Amino acid sequence: MINFKQLVNEYKTPLYVYDLDYMTSQYNALKGAFKGKKSLLAYAVKANSNLSVVKHFADLGAGADCVSIGEVRRAFLAGIPNYKIIFSGVGKSDDEIREAIEKDILYINVESEAELGRVELIAKELNTSCRISIRVNPNIDPKTHPYISTGLHANKFGVDLNTAKRMYIFANNSQNLDPIGIHFHIGSQLTQLDPIRESAEIVADLIRSLASIKIELKFFDIGGGLGVQYKDEKTILPYDYAQAIFSTLTALDLTIVCEPGRFLTANAGYFLTKVLYEKQNGDKKFVIVDGAMNDLIRPALYNAYHKIEAITESVLEPRKVDIVGPVCESGDFFAKDYLLPELAHNDILVIHSAGSYGFGMGSNYNTRGRSAEVAVQDGKARLIRRRESFEDIIALELEFLQN
Repeated sequence: MINFKQLVNEYKTPLYVYDLDYMTSQYNALKGAFKGKKSLLAYAVKANSNLSVVKHFADLGAGADCVSIGEVRRAFLAGIPNYKIIFSGVGKSDDEIREAIEKDILYINVESEAELGRVELIAKELNTSCRISIRVNPNIDPKTHPYISTGLHANKFGVDLNTAKRMYIFANNSQNLDPIGIHFHIGSQLTQLDPIRESAEIVADLIRSLASIKIELKFFDIGGGLGVQYKDEKTILPYDYAQAIFSTLTALDLTIVCEPGRFLTANAGYFLTKVLYEKQNGDKKFVIVDGAMNDLIRPALYNAYHKIEAITESVLEPRKVDIVGPVCESGDFFAKDYLLPELAHNDILVIHSAGSYGFGMGSNYNTRGRSAEVAVQDGKARLIRRRESFEDIIALELEFLQN
């Protein structure tokens, strides 16, 4: 049991807290589900890119799914070997592609014919061959929030089946490209198994079609996106997930690559914020806290629900309140019409399920320093990122200030 009050006394607020033991449990559950098959869990660094978190997964044997060269560099710093690192993303620059090739990572996930051409040209300039995978868009509705849907033709990700086949033929005939994998990822926060199974079937059939023309792939990259429980969602069990994938791979000898992020970290994380005061505007009651949308933007961006727990001595009956921060935006809220008792100055609110897409999506809006981050493991807490100071925020501007 994490002692949030003690952590707030030591590290102040706003504060992110990560339960590394929970992350271990989630990783082992998913890895165990693929037991008996060749598999690689490539942690989706974008979910929570703190170096200590990435290193924790590296120590467990994970690879890394990266969507920028910065994330690739983080993966190396955290101790993940090059042969377990994947570079994905729609808009890779030439410099990023060049560095990824030079670092000899497992493969680059290619998202378009134009990108494939750039990868080939850069590999040729480097007088080498680049291992690639192609991201296929199976055009399956993932039944999730439209902002985190990625597998429909209306989304910017991947290519259709016919384009993918043309790209594989081109890559197979190139001296500077080595097509070794295929990739699909239909969205995040997936809570229904059928769209995943249907997508895997479509992509597996494409693999068989490629094999018939002597293009033999080695990696079947199923992306990530396994949903977690924020409120009352019915989630997919790792065993059922793995079995659904297995059912589509009859007679295929492939290494399954899975890219979990949210599944591993979301419910391992907590965002702690202190109550400043309460305010009444007509019939509307507000609880104003020291955390803000620049710290945790998911409620403002997605209208996302997070369970909120009050650490207070209040014994009054709960009433509906809006929980808001100091940022000068009407969208600066963590919850609306949320049931909480009357709260006093310095009471603590614990916002649950904040381990994914929390700190990483933060900003310095309103010249607010980003929160500190703390890891808890085996009952012991340690600081893994200090709180930003005003000097940190202005450091890249100050030298250019003209008198």
